[in-house]
Amino acid sequence: MNLLNLIASVAVGLTVLPVSLRADAQDAKPPQGPDSVRPPEASMLKMRVLGTGSQIYQCLSVSDQPGHFEWKFQGPEAQLTDATGKIVGKHYAGPTWEWSDGSTVIGEVKARYAGPDPSAIPWLLLNAKSTTGHGALSNVQSIQRSETTGGAVPGDNCGAANVNQIVHVPYTANYSFYTGKQ
Repeated sequence: MNLLNLIASVAVGLTVLPVSLRADAQDAKPPQGPDSVRPPEASMLKMRVLGTGSQIYQCLSVSDQPGHFEWKFQGPEAQLTDATGKIVGKHYAGPTWEWSDGSTVIGEVKARYAGPDPSAIPWLLLNAKSTTGHGALSNVQSIQRSETTGGAVPGDNCGAANVNQIVHVPYTANYSFYTGKQ
């Protein structure tokens, strides 16, 4: 085999590898949990990432109940990492997921499941309300949050003494992004 044929066969092998990895990801089964938080049958898994960060809450007075206070969810703040630990994006209020290529998806909660851990935020199924850009998230139709740890409403008292206090509660969650079958 001459040098040009060797280079060509290596190049072909490299271009096939990502397609194979992508096919494996698309064939993966959704996490266990009730049907309510599983993506529609006609969905294909595009990618799965780990979100690590905090759920942000603020102690606020309850408008229609003078003298009563409660923790109100303000939004998430998390980094998204792939299976190798590489940061590929971020997650913030909206709820919005933003990929490193600039594409975004804003979700709208369709269903929730308390999950197996009562001290964790619930599992969710979200529909894509809107997307921007032409990158990785541009054709996402649904998002699934699963395998959550932490992030639940603070157990600390919320009252007049700490009104407007903001608390960041650490959490992790797996985020699976789905497209329609092609």
